[in-house]
Amino acid sequence: MTKLKELIGESGAQVDVKRGLLFLAAVVALALYGPVREYLYWTYKSMYYTHVVLIPLVSAYLIFTRRKEIFEDVGYAFAPGGAVAGLGVLLLAAAVLASEWGRNDYYALVACSTVLVVIGAFIALFGLRAFQAARFALLFLAFMVPLPTAVEQWIIRVLQLGSAEFVAFLFQFTGMPILRDACVFHLPGISIEVAPQCSGIRSSLALVITCVLAGHMFLKTTWKKAVLVLAVLPITMLKNGIRIVTLSVLAVYVDRGFLESSLHRDGGIVFFILALCLMAPILFVLRRGEHKKSV
Repeated sequence: MTKLKELIGESGAQVDVKRGLLFLAAVVALALYGPVREYLYWTYKSMYYTHVVLIPLVSAYLIFTRRKEIFEDVGYAFAPGGAVAGLGVLLLAAAVLASEWGRNDYYALVACSTVLVVIGAFIALFGLRAFQAARFALLFLAFMVPLPTAVEQWIIRVLQLGSAEFVAFLFQFTGMPILRDACVFHLPGISIEVAPQCSGIRSSLALVITCVLAGHMFLKTTWKKAVLVLAVLPITMLKNGIRIVTLSVLAVYVDRGFLESSLHRDGGIVFFILALCLMAPILFVLRRGEHKKSV
């Protein structure tokens, strides 16, 4: 009789905990709804972050493909999961209070808080072992977080200066007389500038995400995964240089209208494919070396 009462008491406590968690989850969901909706609309209009809507789909697919391994041994982990989710809630509160911040930094906090809440909820409901198995898919959600303004501007500047160096290098093979003034190149009849808009940060982010996925799928060694991702920087600069020099040569020798053509405005996908083609041999070499080592 005593054991029966103890079991009833334990089951009743579990029911109370679950009800409390459901109530808390509903409150957090309501608190996140408004900021997350605004954040998604902002990314839709953004120059650099239109890709973030695809990130949860990729994460969900990665979890689905490993669902048997991930959910083989599940259990509650309320304390660590609640701590992670609680940190997310604190970041959301900080985002709301920091109303004087720029939109970029505000939505970075909103996205980061949302990712932490999702990860915390997963840990709380499925346990630490399930989290370890799904770690890459869940941490991949970090790509939903926009870069802080200071970091974004620094990366744009690095890409701009690096692209200008590649432009100067590639112009040597055209035989065209040029006069360089920092990021401005004076050509016969026209002058072009490697402006911040030419930095290619949008394609760089997309390329980083692609390389992180490729490294996870095809490489096993951590340092080789890092090399693959780090290669994005020079490849992006080279891709930008090829794009700028191509358009400049066409403008000088064919028609100046190429500088305002659809190839200039909307041709990013063509040169992004070129960047992927340039990354492919690097992945091939890294994967081949790893294969030889395993053999």
